Amino acid sequence: MKKIIATLVILGSCLTIPAQQVGTTTITFNDPGRTGGFGSGGGAGRQIQTEIYYPAATAGTDVAVAIGEYPIVVFGHGFVMSWDAYENIWTDLVANGYIVAFPRTEGGFSPSHEDFGMDLALVVDELLLLNTDAGSLFSNKLSGKAGICGHSMGGGATFIAANETTNIQTIIGLAPAETNPSAETAAGSVQLPALVLSGSADGVTPEADHHLPIFNALGSTCKYYVSITGGAHCYFANSNFNCDTGELLTSGGISISRTEQQETTSDYMIPWLNIYLKDACDDQLIIDDLEANDNRTIVNAQCVFDCEEPTTGLNTLSAEQVAIYPNPVSNSLIVEGISATSEIILTNSLGVQVLKAFGDSPINVSELPSGVYLLHVEGSAYKIIKR
Repeated sequence: MKKIIATLVILGSCLTIPAQQVGTTTITFNDPGRTGGFGSGGGAGRQIQTEIYYPAATAGTDVAVAIGEYPIVVFGHGFVMSWDAYENIWTDLVANGYIVAFPRTEGGFSPSHEDFGMDLALVVDELLLLNTDAGSLFSNKLSGKAGICGHSMGGGATFIAANETTNIQTIIGLAPAETNPSAETAAGSVQLPALVLSGSADGVTPEADHHLPIFNALGSTCKYYVSITGGAHCYFANSNFNCDTGELLTSGGISISRTEQQETTSDYMIPWLNIYLKDACDDQLIIDDLEANDNRTIVNAQCVFDCEEPTTGLNTLSAEQVAIYPNPVSNSLIVEGISATSEIILTNSLGVQVLKAFGDSPINVSELPSGVYLLHVEGSAYKIIKR
Protein backbone atom coordinates (compact mmCIF):
# COMPACT_ATOMS: atom_id res chain seq x y z
CA MET A 1 0.00 0.00 0.00
CA LYS A 2 1.33 3.43 -0.89
CA LYS A 3 2.14 5.86 1.88
CA ILE A 4 1.49 9.54 1.29
CA ILE A 5 2.77 12.19 3.66
CA ALA A 6 0.00 14.76 3.71
CA THR A 7 1.96 17.96 3.23
CA LEU A 8 0.71 21.12 1.55
CA VAL A 9 2.94 24.09 0.76
CA ILE A 10 2.95 26.98 -1.67
CA LEU A 11 4.19 25.53 -4.94
CA GLY A 12 7.90 26.00 -5.44
CA SER A 13 8.77 27.06 -1.91
CA CYS A 14 10.74 23.89 -1.24
CA LEU A 15 10.59 22.04 -4.56
CA THR A 16 13.90 20.68 -5.83
CA ILE A 17 14.26 20.25 -9.58
CA PRO A 18 17.07 17.77 -10.32
CA ALA A 19 19.72 18.97 -12.76
CA GLN A 20 20.10 16.83 -15.88
CA GLN A 21 23.82 17.44 -16.61
CA VAL A 22 27.03 17.19 -14.57
CA GLY A 23 29.91 19.60 -15.05
CA THR A 24 33.36 19.05 -13.58
CA THR A 25 36.40 21.17 -12.89
CA THR A 26 39.66 20.88 -10.95
CA ILE A 27 40.90 23.63 -8.62
CA THR A 28 44.02 23.52 -6.47
CA PHE A 29 43.58 25.60 -3.35
CA ASN A 30 46.47 26.31 -1.03
CA ASP A 31 47.17 26.98 2.64
CA PRO A 32 50.31 29.15 2.99
CA GLY A 33 50.63 28.19 6.66
CA ARG A 34 51.12 24.46 6.01
CA THR A 35 53.17 22.21 3.74
CA GLY A 36 52.56 19.06 1.72
CA GLY A 37 49.21 18.11 0.30
CA PHE A 38 48.49 16.91 -3.22
CA GLY A 39 48.68 18.68 -6.57
CA SER A 40 50.38 21.86 -7.70
CA GLY A 41 49.68 25.34 -8.96
CA GLY A 42 47.70 26.63 -6.02
CA GLY A 43 50.39 28.97 -4.75
CA ALA A 44 52.91 28.80 -1.94
CA GLY A 45 52.26 26.38 0.90
CA ARG A 46 50.11 23.27 1.13
CA GLN A 47 48.51 22.19 -2.15
CA ILE A 48 44.90 20.93 -1.99
CA GLN A 49 43.83 19.67 -5.42
CA THR A 50 40.07 19.41 -5.46
CA GLU A 51 37.74 17.72 -7.94
CA ILE A 52 34.46 19.60 -8.19
CA TYR A 53 31.15 18.45 -9.70
CA TYR A 54 28.23 20.79 -10.31
CA PRO A 55 24.86 21.23 -12.06
CA ALA A 56 25.69 22.23 -15.62
CA ALA A 57 23.93 23.52 -18.69
CA THR A 58 25.73 20.80 -20.69
CA ALA A 59 27.86 17.91 -19.47
CA GLY A 60 31.64 18.32 -19.63
CA THR A 61 34.77 19.80 -18.12
CA ASP A 62 34.83 23.51 -17.25
CA VAL A 63 31.40 24.02 -18.83
CA ALA A 64 29.02 26.71 -17.61
CA VAL A 65 27.19 26.19 -14.35
CA ALA A 66 23.43 25.81 -14.79
CA ILE A 67 21.25 28.82 -14.08
CA GLY A 68 20.64 29.21 -10.36
CA GLU A 69 22.50 29.41 -7.05
CA TYR A 70 23.64 26.23 -5.34
CA PRO A 71 24.83 25.11 -1.89
CA ILE A 72 28.23 23.46 -1.47
CA VAL A 73 29.01 20.00 -0.05
CA VAL A 74 32.68 19.22 0.61
CA PHE A 75 33.31 15.47 0.89
CA GLY A 76 36.18 13.60 2.55
CA HIS A 77 37.27 10.24 1.12
CA GLY A 78 38.08 7.10 3.12
CA PHE A 79 41.47 5.63 4.00
CA VAL A 80 43.50 4.78 0.84
CA MET A 81 40.41 5.56 -1.23
CA SER A 82 40.37 8.13 -4.01
CA TRP A 83 37.64 10.60 -4.83
CA ASP A 84 36.47 8.64 -7.87
CA ALA A 85 35.14 5.85 -5.65
CA TYR A 86 32.30 8.24 -4.78
CA GLU A 87 30.65 8.76 -8.13
CA ASN A 88 27.42 7.62 -6.48
CA ILE A 89 27.69 10.57 -4.08
CA TRP A 90 28.36 13.31 -6.59
CA THR A 91 25.83 11.95 -9.10
CA ASP A 92 23.10 11.96 -6.46
CA LEU A 93 23.97 15.35 -4.98
CA VAL A 94 24.46 17.18 -8.27
CA ALA A 95 21.13 15.79 -9.50
CA ASN A 96 19.52 17.38 -6.45
CA GLY A 97 21.08 20.79 -6.98
CA TYR A 98 24.38 20.70 -5.04
CA ILE A 99 27.98 21.55 -5.91
CA VAL A 100 30.21 18.76 -4.56
CA ALA A 101 33.95 19.13 -3.92
CA PHE A 102 36.43 16.32 -3.21
CA PRO A 103 39.86 17.27 -1.83
CA ARG A 104 42.44 14.68 -2.97
CA THR A 105 44.90 15.09 -0.11
CA GLU A 106 45.94 12.40 2.43
CA GLY A 107 45.35 9.46 0.10
CA GLY A 108 48.37 7.41 1.18
CA PHE A 109 48.99 4.78 3.85
CA SER A 110 50.16 7.28 6.50
CA PRO A 111 47.57 10.06 6.32
CA SER A 112 47.41 13.04 8.64
CA HIS A 113 43.83 13.12 9.87
CA GLU A 114 44.32 16.60 11.30
CA ASP A 115 45.57 18.00 8.00
CA PHE A 116 42.73 16.30 6.14
CA GLY A 117 40.14 17.87 8.44
CA MET A 118 41.76 21.27 7.97
CA ASP A 119 41.77 20.72 4.19
CA LEU A 120 38.03 20.03 4.19
CA ALA A 121 37.37 23.24 6.10
CA LEU A 122 39.70 25.31 3.92
CA VAL A 123 38.04 24.11 0.71
CA VAL A 124 34.67 25.26 2.07
CA ASP A 125 36.04 28.70 2.91
CA GLU A 126 37.95 29.16 -0.36
CA LEU A 127 35.18 27.82 -2.57
CA LEU A 128 32.64 30.21 -1.05
CA LEU A 129 34.95 33.14 -1.91
CA LEU A 130 34.67 32.25 -5.60
CA ASN A 131 31.12 33.56 -5.63
CA THR A 132 32.53 37.09 -5.85
CA ASP A 133 35.37 36.21 -8.24
CA ALA A 134 34.29 37.44 -11.66
CA GLY A 135 36.77 35.12 -13.35
CA SER A 136 35.47 31.96 -11.69
CA LEU A 137 33.00 29.42 -13.03
CA PHE A 138 31.20 29.83 -9.72
CA SER A 139 30.82 33.61 -9.82
CA ASN A 140 27.31 34.43 -8.55
CA LYS A 141 26.44 30.70 -8.58
CA LEU A 142 26.76 29.93 -4.86
CA SER A 143 23.91 30.25 -2.39
CA GLY A 144 26.29 30.92 0.51
CA LYS A 145 25.40 27.73 2.40
CA ALA A 146 27.69 24.73 2.83
CA GLY A 147 28.05 21.38 4.55
CA ILE A 148 30.87 18.91 5.09
CA CYS A 149 30.41 15.16 4.64
CA GLY A 150 32.81 12.25 4.67
CA HIS A 151 33.20 8.49 4.67
CA SER A 152 35.28 6.38 7.04
CA MET A 153 38.52 8.34 7.65
CA GLY A 154 36.90 11.28 5.88
CA GLY A 155 33.85 10.86 8.08
CA GLY A 156 35.99 11.17 11.20
CA ALA A 157 37.87 14.12 9.70
CA THR A 158 34.49 15.80 9.15
CA PHE A 159 34.20 16.38 12.90
CA ILE A 160 37.71 17.83 13.03
CA ALA A 161 36.82 20.08 10.09
CA ALA A 162 33.65 21.33 11.78
CA ASN A 163 35.82 23.04 14.39
CA GLU A 164 37.97 24.74 11.73
CA THR A 165 35.34 26.82 9.91
CA THR A 166 32.29 28.90 10.74
CA ASN A 167 30.95 28.71 7.19
CA ILE A 168 29.01 25.43 7.37
CA GLN A 169 25.45 24.73 8.45
CA THR A 170 25.55 20.93 8.89
CA ILE A 171 27.77 17.84 8.79
CA ILE A 172 27.20 14.22 7.76
CA GLY A 173 29.40 11.25 8.65
CA LEU A 174 29.11 7.98 6.73
CA ALA A 175 30.62 5.20 8.88
CA PRO A 176 32.90 7.78 10.53
CA ALA A 177 36.16 6.34 11.85
CA GLU A 178 37.90 7.39 15.03
CA THR A 179 40.94 9.46 14.05
CA ASN A 180 44.12 10.91 15.50
CA PRO A 181 43.51 13.55 16.80
CA SER A 182 40.27 12.09 18.08
CA ALA A 183 37.06 12.62 16.09
CA GLU A 184 35.18 11.67 19.24
CA THR A 185 36.84 14.46 21.18
CA ALA A 186 36.32 16.92 18.33
CA ALA A 187 32.62 15.97 18.20
CA GLY A 188 32.17 17.28 21.74
CA SER A 189 32.78 20.82 20.46
CA VAL A 190 30.46 20.49 17.46
CA GLN A 191 27.05 22.10 17.87
CA LEU A 192 25.93 21.94 14.25
CA PRO A 193 23.05 19.70 13.13
CA ALA A 194 24.68 16.32 12.48
CA LEU A 195 23.61 13.15 10.68
CA VAL A 196 25.57 9.92 11.21
CA LEU A 197 24.87 6.88 9.04
CA SER A 198 26.21 3.42 9.83
CA GLY A 199 26.03 -0.12 8.53
CA SER A 200 25.09 -2.60 11.23
CA ALA A 201 27.41 -5.26 9.70
CA ASP A 202 30.41 -2.92 9.41
CA GLY A 203 33.49 -4.85 10.55
CA VAL A 204 36.03 -2.29 9.33
CA THR A 205 34.90 0.47 11.70
CA PRO A 206 32.34 -1.29 13.95
CA GLU A 207 29.47 0.83 15.20
CA ALA A 208 30.21 0.27 18.88
CA ASP A 209 33.86 1.29 18.52
CA HIS A 210 33.61 4.18 16.07
CA HIS A 211 30.27 5.58 14.92
CA LEU A 212 28.30 5.44 18.16
CA PRO A 213 30.99 6.97 20.42
CA ILE A 214 31.39 9.85 17.97
CA PHE A 215 27.62 10.34 17.77
CA ASN A 216 27.18 10.18 21.54
CA ALA A 217 29.93 12.74 22.06
CA LEU A 218 28.36 15.30 19.73
CA GLY A 219 27.43 18.58 21.36
CA SER A 220 24.74 19.15 18.72
CA THR A 221 21.22 19.97 19.83
CA CYS A 222 20.01 18.24 16.65
CA LYS A 223 21.63 14.93 15.83
CA TYR A 224 20.41 11.78 14.05
CA TYR A 225 21.97 8.33 14.09
CA VAL A 226 20.81 5.95 11.35
CA SER A 227 21.94 2.31 11.49
CA ILE A 228 21.24 0.56 8.19
CA THR A 229 20.30 -3.03 8.99
CA GLY A 230 22.71 -5.45 7.32
CA GLY A 231 24.69 -2.58 5.88
CA ALA A 232 28.41 -2.64 5.11
CA HIS A 233 31.30 -0.23 5.57
CA CYS A 234 32.33 0.05 1.92
CA TYR A 235 28.82 0.12 0.45
CA PHE A 236 28.57 3.87 1.08
CA ALA A 237 30.93 4.14 -1.91
CA ASN A 238 31.16 2.37 -5.24
CA SER A 239 33.26 -0.78 -5.51
CA ASN A 240 36.85 -0.03 -4.46
CA PHE A 241 39.62 -2.64 -4.23
CA ASN A 242 41.28 -1.32 -1.07
CA CYS A 243 38.07 -0.88 0.89
CA ASP A 244 36.38 -4.04 -0.37
CA THR A 245 39.44 -6.17 0.41
CA GLY A 246 39.55 -4.88 3.97
CA GLU A 247 35.85 -5.51 4.41
CA LEU A 248 36.11 -9.04 3.04
CA LEU A 249 38.63 -9.87 5.77
CA THR A 250 36.77 -8.27 8.69
CA SER A 251 33.02 -8.15 8.18
CA GLY A 252 30.20 -10.65 8.44
CA GLY A 253 26.44 -10.46 8.35
CA ILE A 254 26.11 -8.12 5.37
CA SER A 255 22.61 -8.84 4.13
CA ILE A 256 21.79 -6.06 1.66
CA SER A 257 23.26 -5.01 -1.67
CA ARG A 258 25.44 -1.99 -2.34
CA THR A 259 22.59 -0.47 -4.34
CA GLU A 260 20.14 -0.92 -1.48
CA GLN A 261 22.51 0.70 1.01
CA GLN A 262 23.15 3.65 -1.28
CA GLU A 263 19.43 4.14 -1.88
CA THR A 264 18.78 4.12 1.87
CA THR A 265 21.62 6.58 2.43
CA SER A 266 20.21 8.92 -0.19
CA ASP A 267 16.73 8.74 1.34
CA TYR A 268 18.12 10.30 4.53
CA MET A 269 20.97 12.44 3.22
CA ILE A 270 19.09 14.41 0.56
CA PRO A 271 16.21 15.68 2.73
CA TRP A 272 18.68 16.36 5.58
CA LEU A 273 20.80 18.57 3.32
CA ASN A 274 17.69 20.17 1.84
CA ILE A 275 16.54 21.23 5.31
CA TYR A 276 19.81 22.85 6.33
CA LEU A 277 21.26 24.04 3.03
CA LYS A 278 18.09 24.91 1.08
CA ASP A 279 15.66 25.86 3.88
CA ALA A 280 13.36 23.11 2.57
CA CYS A 281 11.39 22.85 5.78
CA ASP A 282 8.79 20.44 4.42
CA ASP A 283 11.56 17.83 4.12
CA GLN A 284 11.39 17.57 7.91
CA LEU A 285 8.30 15.46 7.29
CA ILE A 286 10.30 13.04 5.16
CA ILE A 287 12.85 12.58 7.96
CA ASP A 288 10.08 12.20 10.55
CA ASP A 289 8.29 9.60 8.45
CA LEU A 290 11.49 7.61 7.87
CA GLU A 291 12.17 7.62 11.61
CA ALA A 292 8.69 6.28 12.31
CA ASN A 293 8.19 3.84 9.45
CA ASP A 294 11.44 2.84 7.74
CA ASN A 295 12.01 -0.89 8.38
CA ARG A 296 15.45 -0.76 6.74
CA THR A 297 17.01 1.15 9.60
CA ILE A 298 17.16 1.73 13.35
CA VAL A 299 17.14 5.44 14.13
CA ASN A 300 18.27 7.30 17.23
CA ALA A 301 16.81 10.79 16.79
CA GLN A 302 17.81 13.49 19.22
CA CYS A 303 16.47 16.53 17.44
CA VAL A 304 13.58 18.96 17.24
CA PHE A 305 13.80 20.69 13.87
CA ASP A 306 13.58 24.47 14.10
CA CYS A 307 13.43 25.21 10.36
CA GLU A 308 10.54 27.56 9.59
CA GLU A 309 9.03 28.40 6.22
CA PRO A 310 8.91 32.13 5.39
CA THR A 311 5.30 33.22 5.05
CA THR A 312 6.04 36.31 2.88
CA GLY A 313 2.84 37.88 4.16
CA LEU A 314 0.54 35.22 2.72
CA ASN A 315 -2.71 34.38 4.40
CA THR A 316 -2.64 31.03 6.19
CA LEU A 317 -5.28 28.41 5.54
CA SER A 318 -6.24 26.67 8.74
CA ALA A 319 -5.41 22.97 8.97
CA GLU A 320 -8.99 22.18 9.88
CA GLN A 321 -10.16 23.39 6.47
CA VAL A 322 -8.23 20.74 4.52
CA ALA A 323 -8.87 16.99 4.51
CA ILE A 324 -6.57 14.48 2.81
CA TYR A 325 -7.64 10.84 2.68
CA PRO A 326 -7.17 7.91 2.62
CA ASN A 327 -3.65 7.97 4.00
CA PRO A 328 -1.96 5.54 3.23
CA VAL A 329 -3.56 5.34 -0.21
CA SER A 330 -3.55 2.76 -3.01
CA ASN A 331 -5.76 4.18 -5.76
CA SER A 332 -7.47 7.58 -5.40
CA LEU A 333 -6.32 10.38 -3.10
CA ILE A 334 -8.90 12.96 -2.04
CA VAL A 335 -7.96 16.55 -1.13
CA GLU A 336 -10.93 18.56 0.19
CA GLY A 337 -11.12 22.15 1.33
CA ILE A 338 -9.15 23.76 -1.51
CA SER A 339 -10.43 25.77 -4.46
CA ALA A 340 -11.30 24.18 -7.80
CA THR A 341 -8.53 26.23 -9.45
CA SER A 342 -5.75 25.10 -7.11
CA GLU A 343 -2.82 23.38 -8.78
CA ILE A 344 -1.60 20.21 -7.08
CA ILE A 345 1.83 18.69 -7.62
CA LEU A 346 2.98 15.39 -6.13
CA THR A 347 6.73 14.91 -5.64
CA ASN A 348 8.68 11.92 -4.46
CA SER A 349 11.16 11.92 -1.58
CA LEU A 350 13.89 13.44 -3.80
CA GLY A 351 11.67 16.34 -4.85
CA VAL A 352 11.07 15.00 -8.36
CA GLN A 353 7.62 15.84 -9.77
CA VAL A 354 5.66 12.66 -10.50
CA LEU A 355 2.10 13.94 -10.95
CA LYS A 356 0.13 17.16 -11.53
CA ALA A 357 -3.59 17.75 -10.97
CA PHE A 358 -6.06 20.61 -10.46
CA GLY A 359 -8.85 21.30 -8.01
CA ASP A 360 -10.41 18.95 -5.50
CA SER A 361 -11.19 16.00 -7.82
CA PRO A 362 -9.87 12.54 -6.82
CA ILE A 363 -6.20 12.07 -7.78
CA ASN A 364 -5.29 8.72 -9.33
CA VAL A 365 -2.06 7.46 -7.76
CA SER A 366 -2.49 3.80 -8.67
CA GLU A 367 0.40 3.85 -11.17
CA LEU A 368 2.95 5.31 -8.75
CA PRO A 369 5.51 3.09 -7.01
CA SER A 370 5.01 2.53 -3.30
CA GLY A 371 6.83 5.14 -1.26
CA VAL A 372 6.63 8.45 0.54
CA TYR A 373 5.35 11.46 -1.42
CA LEU A 374 4.74 15.15 -0.77
CA LEU A 375 1.66 17.03 -1.92
CA HIS A 376 2.22 20.65 -2.99
CA VAL A 377 -0.79 22.95 -3.52
CA GLU A 378 -0.79 26.45 -4.98
CA GLY A 379 -3.85 28.44 -4.04
CA SER A 380 -4.57 32.11 -4.53
CA ALA A 381 -3.16 33.24 -1.15
CA TYR A 382 -2.60 30.47 1.34
CA LYS A 383 0.06 28.21 2.68
CA ILE A 384 -0.16 25.19 4.94
CA ILE A 385 1.82 22.14 5.99
CA LYS A 386 -0.47 19.34 7.01
CA ARG A 387 0.74 15.95 8.30
